[in-house]
Amino acid sequence: MLLRQLRAARPGCDHRSIAAAQRGGMTASTVQGAAPPTAVSHRLGLVLAVCCLGQFMNVLDASVVNVALPAIAHDLRFDRHNLQLVNNAYTVVVCGFLLLGGRLADLFGQRRIFLAGAALFTLASAVGGAADGPATLIMARAFQGLGAAVMAPTTLTVLSTTFTGPEMRARAFGWWSGVSGAAGAIGVLAGGVITEWLSWRWILLVNVPIGVVLLTAVACVVPTGPARRGPRPGLDVPGALTVTLGLMAVVWAVAETHAYGWGSVRVLVPLAAGTVLLALFLLIQTRFARHPLVPLGIFRIRVVAAANLVAFFGIAALFSTFYFFTLLLQQVLGYSPVRTGLSYLPLTAGIALGGWGVSSLIPRTGARPVLLTGLTTSCLGLLWLARVGPGAGFVTDVLGPVVLVGFGMGAVLNATTNAATADLPAHQAGLASGLLNTTRQLGSALGLVTLAALSAHRTDEASGQGAAASAHALASGYGLALNGAAVFAAAGLLAALAVPARRSGQAGQGEVQSSTGSAEAPA
Repeated sequence: MLLRQLRAARPGCDHRSIAAAQRGGMTASTVQGAAPPTAVSHRLGLVLAVCCLGQFMNVLDASVVNVALPAIAHDLRFDRHNLQLVNNAYTVVVCGFLLLGGRLADLFGQRRIFLAGAALFTLASAVGGAADGPATLIMARAFQGLGAAVMAPTTLTVLSTTFTGPEMRARAFGWWSGVSGAAGAIGVLAGGVITEWLSWRWILLVNVPIGVVLLTAVACVVPTGPARRGPRPGLDVPGALTVTLGLMAVVWAVAETHAYGWGSVRVLVPLAAGTVLLALFLLIQTRFARHPLVPLGIFRIRVVAAANLVAFFGIAALFSTFYFFTLLLQQVLGYSPVRTGLSYLPLTAGIALGGWGVSSLIPRTGARPVLLTGLTTSCLGLLWLARVGPGAGFVTDVLGPVVLVGFGMGAVLNATTNAATADLPAHQAGLASGLLNTTRQLGSALGLVTLAALSAHRTDEASGQGAAASAHALASGYGLALNGAAVFAAAGLLAALAVPARRSGQAGQGEVQSSTGSAEAPA
């Protein structure tokens, strides 16, 4: 069906009408002289579908493997200490390369970079699905992460530069945010079903046909991006190297704390190295780079700084909830993997409804009221979910809080995406997208590690020294973690107060240009 639509949407992959809409800041219904309004609207719909599909693949693969880890360990004879590398290889590379991936879309064209990321992701999925040993699978997951790090900010860049009207942009971000949040929950269901009924290999191999469709769609419907009216700035290679290696080292250190603790040399050495590299990156950006990878003036823009802070705490709460909700269902309530996946459907629906439901509100009210409402709703849902213990019923005790958490976080994902990207000029859309995605990845990693440590300590206390953890002890530990996630949501609520009540697109762009104009060539 999608391929038929792609053939109908071109001739010859024509992007002129979309480009006309971009240059004039028009919506589909106002484009004149390039194509009929219905044709332009159809193309814009396809652009949105392609970006959502790319983001769905990215987020899905961050969560779909979790349920399959025992089967992977048995089939490929993983050492138990190295099994975590299946996830860490993906997460560390994604987080390290997100800023660079977003900037590449600004410098070399969003369609070209989107194609490169999708091709790498698809090829790595095929290699991982056919892996005959741990080393091959870990390397494939790392290259998957590299492809995802290029794709994720590029999908957001495409939406930011294609949907220029406030209402259209809010709707597009609503779909993108809803898909992003729902994909994490769907990954748990898909991982359980595929592992139990097929093979863990299909968790990766299913990306191959989807990737082929995605590549075709990107080539046919994604515009190249807004044209520059000046010389293209060069890539800040020293800045790219230091921030990429620094972020990878910090995330790696955080990931290793689960197995070795904060005092281990295996944690302290990469943490120290990452800190030094990130400090060097800041020095390069402020003193030496002619065309900085991240013009630091962007953080003087109140809405961008506040939205990224909200995103950090919001994702720390949401993705930690995925982890502990899974353990709560399986280890406390005794659910099977497939039943666990099915239990995620209300959470998935809540995220999708929250993301789409606020799309019409944001252009009228601004992002702040939506953020405050969404974070408050999520915080209440997490506090309620933390009370679930052995013998709890799904309908009476679980359904209500997960719907609240899902709806609130769906609204937050949409509003933060809108606030963090909408007021920037087109040539900095990739920078804003990379920053936002990096912030979210850091929030996910640091939030989970912090809450996992609290949960383990509480479970050990409730179990007694050396005793096996009972369902009640596990419920106590997971309940503390979910209360901690509620604290993250509350911190995001405080950060949301710094988001301007109403934003003026023209004022915002002027502020960006005055803050960062010396670091970037004009668009």
